[in-house]
Amino acid sequence: MNREFTGKNMAAILVIGFGIVAAVNFLMASYAVSGFGGVIVENSYVASQKFNGWLEEAERSKALGWTAQITREDGYLLVKTNSVPADATVSANLRRPLGEQETLTLAFADMGEGQFRSTAPVDAGRWTVRLAITAGGEEWLEEVPLR
Repeated sequence: MNREFTGKNMAAILVIGFGIVAAVNFLMASYAVSGFGGVIVENSYVASQKFNGWLEEAERSKALGWTAQITREDGYLLVKTNSVPADATVSANLRRPLGEQETLTLAFADMGEGQFRSTAPVDAGRWTVRLAITAGGEEWLEEVPLR
């Protein structure tokens, strides 16, 4: 038995089809808004004016010849350094790369032999670590991801 295709059938198909498209759009928009942590810089023009200074700062850090590797151990961060003076101090600023804006400032205890351990634990998940090592009036900076 063949049923007749009426205008009501076509209207129902259009309403349901556009309803699904609208629902998916609203869902994706809510995911996009909830995953945005905010602005990286307040004023992009001012940031662009500072860019060359940031590059010079990075070159000065690189010229020191210091290196560091960051690992996570039992919830704490462990920093293993190379070619760093014995009187060095280590600190770090952490921020979440995605989602909620969460930041954390860490101090590190000297464990000897160029190793430093954070004095506070770090929650699991992805972080961006801005590591600072200072010694003898010099400062070395590096920003690395931590998973």
